[in-house]
Amino acid sequence: MSIIVSVLVFSVVILIHELGHFITAKLSGIKVNEFSIGMGPQLFGKTVGDTEYSIRALPIGGYVAMEGEDEESDAEGSFNSVPVQNRIAVVVAGAVMNMILGFLVLCYLTATQDAITSRKVSSFYEGAMTAQTGLMVDDEIIAINGRKCYIANDVIYEFARTQNGTADFTVIRDGKRVELDDVTFDTYETEDGYKQMVIDFTVYPVKVNFRNVVKEAANWTISIARLVFLSLVDLITGNVAINQMSGPVGIVSVVSDAVSLGVEPVLNILAMITINLGVFNLLPFPALDGGRLVFLLIELIRGKAVPQKYEILVNTAGMVVLLGFMVFVTFSDITKFFV
Repeated sequence: MSIIVSVLVFSVVILIHELGHFITAKLSGIKVNEFSIGMGPQLFGKTVGDTEYSIRALPIGGYVAMEGEDEESDAEGSFNSVPVQNRIAVVVAGAVMNMILGFLVLCYLTATQDAITSRKVSSFYEGAMTAQTGLMVDDEIIAINGRKCYIANDVIYEFARTQNGTADFTVIRDGKRVELDDVTFDTYETEDGYKQMVIDFTVYPVKVNFRNVVKEAANWTISIARLVFLSLVDLITGNVAINQMSGPVGIVSVVSDAVSLGVEPVLNILAMITINLGVFNLLPFPALDGGRLVFLLIELIRGKAVPQKYEILVNTAGMVVLLGFMVFVTFSDITKFFV
């Protein structure tokens, strides 16, 4: 069941992404040679019109093969034969579809809650250190340690990153922005020797209605999207080891845990994956949609395309790096099962 659900999650995310490219390409008059879900050997293929629709053996990717996208072509309907604005729309459409899917899933998850968790302090536990060091009832937390908090989960995330049991808060108090430096928490040490903060206050619930659901889902989407960049910063600065990243094998393991807990955890992971995929694909790295977008923006600004042979060379090199990185992450995921 875990494998089936994992394949289903991957397939939905990939299908939505590639469907964005496919529909926009068709609307732009670009010839699509193949629409494929999955990679590797073809399990099923059917040609309709001038497009072959394929399902391939490995559910870890997919692609829309457009005429002249990765090779020079003078054929009618080739990728480079349409205006650059259309090509930009085709490139970003996959990520946009992923973000829309994530937003809709989060709308459902928010709407099915009894109440939405706010960031506004409602009360303190007896002897609360945070109340003694600056925080007050009705303070709305908008940032921790200078990092904006869009939803309640962001507050928890920043607490987990906080060192020495103190944090700088930015709150809205009586309609004014107030900075609270060195708000202190009680701490305790776990059996593993880690220091944990004691969250000694509660927050107000927010009524579930259409407006609040849409607002919370939008903020939740932004929060997840931002985690991609925060994670990259943590990797670059060494706050997180690179072997902590997970690929398909690691995600299957997480989905397996979620399946045992019910539908909502699986949908939560689906939202995380689809939004992460959308944002990650727009990073300006060769072979990703973001790398192709860079070349198109250069063409839009200078009025002349970069010679396609150079773009193909750069994207091929980027693909080699990405495949090598995937092998590394997959190997890391597998070794975790034996540690």
